[in-house]
Amino acid sequence: MSQHTAFGVSSSALELDSYRDLVAKQQPNWSDREAVAEASQDLASQPPLVFAGEVDRLRTRLAQAARGEAFLLQGGDCAETFAGATADKIRDRVKTMLQMAVVLTYGASMPVIKVGRMAGQFAKPRSSDTETRDGVTLPAYRGDIVNGYDFTPESRAADPKRMVRGYHVAASTLNLIRAFTQGGFADLRQVHEWNKGFVSNPANQRYEALAAEIDRALRFMDACGVESSALNQTEFYVSHEALLLDYERPLVRIDSRTGTPYGTSGHMLWIGERTRELDGAHVEFMSKLRNPIAVKLGPTATTDDALRLIDKLDPEREPGRLTFITRMGAEKIRDALPPLLAGVRDAGATPLWVTDPMHGNGITTATGYKTRRFDDVMNELLGFFESHREVGTFPGGVHIELTGDDVTECLGGSENIDEATLATRYESLCDPRLNHMQSLELAFQVAEELKSLR
Repeated sequence: MSQHTAFGVSSSALELDSYRDLVAKQQPNWSDREAVAEASQDLASQPPLVFAGEVDRLRTRLAQAARGEAFLLQGGDCAETFAGATADKIRDRVKTMLQMAVVLTYGASMPVIKVGRMAGQFAKPRSSDTETRDGVTLPAYRGDIVNGYDFTPESRAADPKRMVRGYHVAASTLNLIRAFTQGGFADLRQVHEWNKGFVSNPANQRYEALAAEIDRALRFMDACGVESSALNQTEFYVSHEALLLDYERPLVRIDSRTGTPYGTSGHMLWIGERTRELDGAHVEFMSKLRNPIAVKLGPTATTDDALRLIDKLDPEREPGRLTFITRMGAEKIRDALPPLLAGVRDAGATPLWVTDPMHGNGITTATGYKTRRFDDVMNELLGFFESHREVGTFPGGVHIELTGDDVTECLGGSENIDEATLATRYESLCDPRLNHMQSLELAFQVAEELKSLR
């Protein structure tokens, strides 16, 4: 059976555009539809950001994770900004991901699939279309690909030209990621170098001890004459929430080998908790693509919800095609997740299960800062592993909002960031992210949990 037959997809525009007849939530209120059409035409004429062969390789890797043979590490910014797409910031995010992956790979003796929330995470869903400050009401900030963060009418106006700029920023970001991960920067002999520039703390010290062990292992391999390209370069994929359909649709390309549509804005695309309705435009659109697809599931998700999503997005039950990213909240996960895992297992489906321990644990301080307690993040993480042990399924990955910078956005961790400290380096325009040190702490905890499964 051909790939496009298996998924019921076709290269015809009529099939790809079937989502247009359905409700598309969380879309901008564009004032100039002609400008949107021009931007879409421009995007449609651009080269793909990612390629079908890369997407297929990631799907194969994710199938390994779904079978319990690998682990997914997915992380990056809550919302990328155009201004934040600098070489230094991209390098530090990649470095943090590489360090976390080394901790997980060495600690758990398991391949780690590295997927960044990068090169496309520009659009954000919002709880309201508008924001009011001091009696002034303006459109909500929906991410740099839609409008600006400054609270002025000019900045908050939805501008279709930003979609084209987003494409070019994504292309630049991908260019740097490929250079870093294929050009020697990711060489395992650089494990100490990755730590340079980061402030010393207990997590970094623990990493340095692990790096010394890796050095000894590599010297042994060199002495034995072992050579492998896997030591000096690494696979690194990109992902984002495919929220803005006016951006995603023009970047669909038809694979010349199979006639199958691929979303070329990223290797892995996901559907958010707010847009996962079976009869909604996002699920319909994504069902036509060959990419690995993920869906966020909150604490109200039922087994029936999950199974209907599987029927729509993964009717052939192909491992690696569908990932469920659970975001339950630390207080709810131990009650909400086990019956969901058991129900899907009993139906004979094997999606990849991943935890997002960030989004269900948001709080707002008295001073108005959106934050998360690191202890809550870790608690949900542990609840994820406990739930899988209870049901007998495999906890296949983590999905983290993080940055390579030493920001102060999440409370706690080894630095013991408190509410007074938040203001010192709170830089996120949307949700709070784990900083470099907190990210490493989390990686060590995940490695310990994975060891217990071996």
